[in-house]
Amino acid sequence: MKRVLVTGCKGFTGQYLTSRLRADGAEVFGVVQAEAGSGEIGSGEIGADLRDDAAIRKAVSLVKPTHVLHLAAISFVAHGDSRAFYDVNVFGTLNLLEALGECAPTPARVVIASSANVYGTPAVETIDETVCPLPVNHYGNSKLAMEHMVRTWMGRLPIVIARPFNYTGVGQDERFLIPKIVGNLRRRAPVLQLGNLDVARDFSDVRDVAEAYARLLDADAAVGKIVNVCSGAARSLRGILHAAFDIAGFAPEVVVDPALVRTNEVPRLAGDYGRLLSLTGFRPTIPIDDTLRWMLGS
Repeated sequence: MKRVLVTGCKGFTGQYLTSRLRADGAEVFGVVQAEAGSGEIGSGEIGADLRDDAAIRKAVSLVKPTHVLHLAAISFVAHGDSRAFYDVNVFGTLNLLEALGECAPTPARVVIASSANVYGTPAVETIDETVCPLPVNHYGNSKLAMEHMVRTWMGRLPIVIARPFNYTGVGQDERFLIPKIVGNLRRRAPVLQLGNLDVARDFSDVRDVAEAYARLLDADAAVGKIVNVCSGAARSLRGILHAAFDIAGFAPEVVVDPALVRTNEVPRLAGDYGRLLSLTGFRPTIPIDDTLRWMLGS
């Protein structure tokens, strides 16, 4: 039986991934945010702060995982503490890898979630893994710095780096774009305040993303590689709005709030999932309109 250690198991993605892995018969242990030194194996959850190397070492030694999925990160681009991106996303990941490096036996697979934000604004229609990263914000920079650090461990641990593009679903925080739109429509609020409407994103359903991560956990050919997780198509924010309004049967007034318009906004992101398909046989299949219906009906 697999013993899978999942960091960020109570986060948005972690909950879906944990359910997916347990449905497949895996024994899953989650690392959840806690005060330094409070790690206990409990009922499948261990409290530990990624920034506390001793707590992470204790968690890894308690679980002795055969497989690892590292999801925990600061992922909200507009997070107010720039330094925290690097403390958690880079040095927290380093603490985990150092703990895994001391683990005996070595885990059979370590999947680490990075982000498509590392690509920045490349002048290409569709982004594959050969595109040179050039991030434009602290979140993307911290994830790229993490990737460079992780590469120094690839000779010691069987690592796969996943670069997910945007994704959403039931349970995502309303700080993020689509949950904000859905929450507004469910409340029938008359005004919807948004930032830049002239952007397009490659949106996947969180259930597809969880499936992709689970497949990468078993794909021997993926070791040492970077793999995009995406739908393969960009949808404009205006198109998302119209689809959501049609499904909800309600259209609030949309107001552009200058305070929500980000500097260095990435205008368009669309990914190529060819490598994911070739390595795992899986491609995301849930259309974003179906995801909107799920979220609005939940």
